[in-house]
Amino acid sequence: MADLFSDDPPTPLAPHGPAEDAPLADRLRPRSLDEVIGQEHITGPEGAIGRMVSAGKLSSTILWGPPGTGKTSIARLLAAAVGMRYEAVSAVFSGVADLKKAFAAAEQAKKAGQRTLLFVDEIHRFNRAQQDGFLPFVERGVVTLVGATTENPSFELNAALLSRAQVLILHRLDAAALGRLLCRAEELEGALPLTDAARDALIASADGDGRFLLNQAETLYNAGIDEALGPGELGAFLQRRVAVYDKDREGHYNLISALHKSVRGSDPQASLYYLARMLTAGEEPLYLARRLVRMAVEDIGLADPQALQQCLAAKDAYQFLGSPEGELALAQACLYLATAPKSNAAYKAQKAAWRSARETGSLMPPMNIVNAPTKLMKDAGYGKGYTYDHDAVEGFSGDSCWPEEMEPQTYYTPVERGFERKIAERLAYWDKLRRERG
Repeated sequence: MADLFSDDPPTPLAPHGPAEDAPLADRLRPRSLDEVIGQEHITGPEGAIGRMVSAGKLSSTILWGPPGTGKTSIARLLAAAVGMRYEAVSAVFSGVADLKKAFAAAEQAKKAGQRTLLFVDEIHRFNRAQQDGFLPFVERGVVTLVGATTENPSFELNAALLSRAQVLILHRLDAAALGRLLCRAEELEGALPLTDAARDALIASADGDGRFLLNQAETLYNAGIDEALGPGELGAFLQRRVAVYDKDREGHYNLISALHKSVRGSDPQASLYYLARMLTAGEEPLYLARRLVRMAVEDIGLADPQALQQCLAAKDAYQFLGSPEGELALAQACLYLATAPKSNAAYKAQKAAWRSARETGSLMPPMNIVNAPTKLMKDAGYGKGYTYDHDAVEGFSGDSCWPEEMEPQTYYTPVERGFERKIAERLAYWDKLRRERG
């Protein structure tokens, strides 16, 4: 990568286009910001990039978006639009030595009166210490940083770096934008050998990734196909694309959130869809089993005590059967949760009780319910006045169990749904007995 770190300031963009034998995606790279497809919300006149270009002054920026949405192209064109020197590094291939060279070259360019736009691809792959290394150069104006990431910056980038840059979100390319991209390819290479239905299928298979779409189109061109392919023939010719899904990244959190909220919202169809999305994308089934258990206790609780048992049984069934047979047990548990009566009363009670415990510290329980294992403790009053509830009328003494310095609290309030309706009746009955017995 030595050519990226030359001390001689290069022109913002190469004066000539890509070679004739370059990949189709390279040959179709936009030559100006207004040619960027699908990101008009930031590149248009009213967008953040459009306004910066009009002002002729850039601020450090993080471009966050899915693969193949134009992040690299936007960075190059942004430098050209404001006459800045363009320097690029990749967090995948570059180390500390490469960054030092880039900053040294930018220092020299600044002395010569030329500003540098430093583009950092996959910036989230730099560790926290390396990210901190950008800060002094950004603060002193040695470089204007433009980072590109497919991961949520809130999770992957230092707060200090984020505070010095604005985050711009690039959209996944929709069908219309991908269709325009294919039209550009056909203007250059000729009509694709596809029926209209196959063309729609090709666009759908791209999953919003423009680069992937052009690579698939190039495969079709290179094959020299004479007759138009239908959807079935296209599927047989091209490998099906695996869904983009990083199990420890934002896609993971988005889908598990959608699954949890679909279950909470009592939508069994959507719940099953998101469960399928995660399993077919390669999620660990036992992770999903753990999340289903959590949903059972957080969103259903005692409204249907069987929900927890269903989830634990599904976990056991999956461990016994393995994949793919055992995944049916997870689907059954998911449907049980989605169709069960909902209550978060236990969840709210737990949070309230934990908060109260932290606030009250080490208050002593009332003497009548503390243990008295020794004669000294009995003589000191430990356990004095305790009423054994099974000996009381109705099996209920009504004695107070709260510390004397603390008013009785209400943490758990059952809802009028499912089994908790019966629990509410019991609590009301016991409250009535307490009042009657003083």
